[in-house]
Amino acid sequence: MLDIIHAAGWPIWLLVATSVMTLAIIIERFLALRASQVMPAGLPEQVLELVRRQQDEPDAVLRLARGSPMGRILAEIAAHRHQDDAWRLAAVEAVGRDVSWRLNRYLPALATISVIAPLLGLFGTVVGMIEIFGAYDPAGGDPAQLARGISIALYNTGFGILIAIPALAFHRYFRSRVEYFLHTMEREAETLNRLISRRASS
Repeated sequence: MLDIIHAAGWPIWLLVATSVMTLAIIIERFLALRASQVMPAGLPEQVLELVRRQQDEPDAVLRLARGSPMGRILAEIAAHRHQDDAWRLAAVEAVGRDVSWRLNRYLPALATISVIAPLLGLFGTVVGMIEIFGAYDPAGGDPAQLARGISIALYNTGFGILIAIPALAFHRYFRSRVEYFLHTMEREAETLNRLISRRASS
């Protein structure tokens, strides 16, 4: 591996740093976007049962909000159960925006990496071409310098593409996962809100 990095020249270090950042984001998002972390199993049913039994005291709501992103949204509805529908809706939308931001955190960086990695590879290619032209001599160039220029060009191009492909793939995967979580949380929030509205009108 060190031989490849040496053959690829100094531009490869930009791509190495980018690859480390990509791997760190992917691992962090895998851990943060687990279903058990975002939407613990049975949570909506537990909240509905608390509301039905009128056991949604401030302490219980606070514990609920600290537990997970879905817990934050459902806790906001429970906390404003005595307000009218418009007030509850505004409160939930405010919390929902923050939850959405937290779930989407670092995904723009992953998308940016998928775009700039091939450009960094292209930059390395240009550096390699400069090396090649620098080695050219009508009277007979230096084969070693010519080979080094070709190595720099090819290694950087390949490594840039190698980083961009998984970055783009995981960005799309995480985006679809976040959209699924947000859709599910919105559905459960609507269910809880309808229950509270029926209880208030009865």
